[in-house]
Amino acid sequence: MIRFIDKPIIGLALALAASCLGCSDDEPTASEATQASAVINPTEGNQAQGTVEFTQGAGGVRVIANLTGLTEGDHGFHIHEKGDCSAADGTSAGGHFNPENKAHGAPDAAERHVGDLGNITADDAGQATYNRLDTHLELDGANSIIGLAVIVHALPDDFSQPTGAAGARVGCGVIEGR
Repeated sequence: MIRFIDKPIIGLALALAASCLGCSDDEPTASEATQASAVINPTEGNQAQGTVEFTQGAGGVRVIANLTGLTEGDHGFHIHEKGDCSAADGTSAGGHFNPENKAHGAPDAAERHVGDLGNITADDAGQATYNRLDTHLELDGANSIIGLAVIVHALPDDFSQPTGAAGARVGCGVIEGR
């Protein structure tokens, strides 16, 4: 004798199975990521903190930052070559990410370090936002920024050589793919 299972039970089983498709505990690799983020933490003696989101699109990578704890004014804002924020002063992140060995420049310059994002501007309450589509950044490939660090500096980037004279590092966060 054949027993029939209720259709709702079959539907529930199929829905549960489908919801697990693509499930994995593994972090996405740089070649798989279309989004990434960094949590900015203050360096010693500073209060800079917040998030930086990166989204890969057809025209480049959209960078959206929301930071607090800054002094009023412009602050150099860069991607650095190492994903290491362990030093109290942020120097463990190394220099600007510059895989093509180009001169430092403004974010809209034809020639610049890949990591040159320019400045982020804080208001009198120490809050800063940044929203820009960057055609030099990549979340995959040989010049992927995933695993590198975002640095917020104490002073404005004046776009001078070799690195913009932006001063001490007040915040650091490692870029992680998702």
